[in-house]
Amino acid sequence: MAFPLPDRSILPQYPVIVGDDRRTRAGGEVWRHIYPANGEVSTELVLAGTADVADAVAAARAAFPAWRDTPGDRRRKLLLAMATLIEKHCEELHLLETFGNGTSSMMAGHIPAVIAQRLCYYAGWADKVRGETLDAWNGPAHNYVNYEPYGVVGAIIPWNGPLFAAIMVLAPALAAGNCVVLKAPELSPFSVMRLGELFLEAGFPPGVVNTLAGGAAVGEAIVSHPGIDKVQFVGSGATAKKVLQSAAQTLKPCGLELGGKSAVVVFADADLAEAGRRGLAGAISVSGQGCVNGTRLLVERAIYEQYLGVLEGIAGHIPVGDPLDPGTVMGPIISEASLERIQAVIAKAQADGARLVTGGERLTGDCAAGYYLPVTVFADVDHASSLAQQEVFGPVLSVTPFDTEEEAITLANDTDYGLGAYIHTRDLRRAHHVAGCMQAGMVQVNASGEGMQPFAPFGGYKRSGYGRLGGEQGLLEFLQVKNVWMNLTPEQQA
Repeated sequence: MAFPLPDRSILPQYPVIVGDDRRTRAGGEVWRHIYPANGEVSTELVLAGTADVADAVAAARAAFPAWRDTPGDRRRKLLLAMATLIEKHCEELHLLETFGNGTSSMMAGHIPAVIAQRLCYYAGWADKVRGETLDAWNGPAHNYVNYEPYGVVGAIIPWNGPLFAAIMVLAPALAAGNCVVLKAPELSPFSVMRLGELFLEAGFPPGVVNTLAGGAAVGEAIVSHPGIDKVQFVGSGATAKKVLQSAAQTLKPCGLELGGKSAVVVFADADLAEAGRRGLAGAISVSGQGCVNGTRLLVERAIYEQYLGVLEGIAGHIPVGDPLDPGTVMGPIISEASLERIQAVIAKAQADGARLVTGGERLTGDCAAGYYLPVTVFADVDHASSLAQQEVFGPVLSVTPFDTEEEAITLANDTDYGLGAYIHTRDLRRAHHVAGCMQAGMVQVNASGEGMQPFAPFGGYKRSGYGRLGGEQGLLEFLQVKNVWMNLTPEQQA
């Protein structure tokens, strides 16, 4: 028996919000959303088109002068009001997230509180954007620096965590005084569509936040539009290359938060039960469909087989099933195409000689109609293989042994990516040393994700992108710097 669809009455009706115009019919193609837990069409939606992008940019540009000049304390109040509204609509928002991409309700239920906290954090920065005075070396002068918003930010976010990704961009961009044109991902647009409504309900002036549910053509129109002053893209490296090529035509700056193949380094002195639970998190969280998930496990040889046993034992007890069931930990893969791609990765890993420890087969029974895979763990993975080097974006982990601390560091850094790294050890000296050697933008010790706090910068090294979201660095991403030199020599004052 297939898992039931969520209640369709909760679905928002506006794929496009431009200014205060809530459009039930947009200018793009008709799109059918398929609920990944049962493979059924849940609803049809007319997506945004390029004409809607032009309208959204025009609305944002019209709203920008007043929003830029809005006092910081007023922007702070609006961001706090939005945080309160999100907490009020917590149940609705997390169900929309589950409806869109199949994230288990258990996991999606935490997201509204997390994004409300991020809004509160950046509300605190809204009235603290300040300049600085510089010494003048060559004569009497007043030399100062101002930090000013770019203007209109075009934001493109992925389907795997749309609420969180949207607020990661919106909170600092709005606190800094920018207006935003935000593309909701076509595979999972519902929570972001509702977010657009809530910004208006919270009292944000029309045009400050504009949301469009759309596909690749809408993203391209946003990036290439001359009225967009900066692009913030969260997604895959392949799409990022297209974004950069398009943005280069007008030389607009881009922030990129891209994919990862994050290492999980487990030393022999680690708490193996805890390191096992956290090591599996990379496959469990959003069914492994997360850019920062730890999916490349490097384990000290002295505990290698023991640790594999821990992984196998825990993996066999992870509840997988109906995303709406409060006891479900893992939901489905986003689509049939993604499931087939991941199955091909699994088949290649087996052909390449990796040892299958657990999982690997599409789930049957109640899960058969949906796009379900269990946690899948491969041992003895050649570090040069595609499984160890390429992002799978599914619940598949590779495990490789190492013998020394320096070998662990070398293996961890031997990848094109550099988004996250996770270290498990009780040795404080080792923890600091290895963390300092990791070529990654975020390193967590004896943890598996809780370090992604609103006050902490988040972003990647190498092909995992550049720029930072989170913390003061995240605010500065949406501010440009102006230097003013004022000559104060007496003859200039006559």
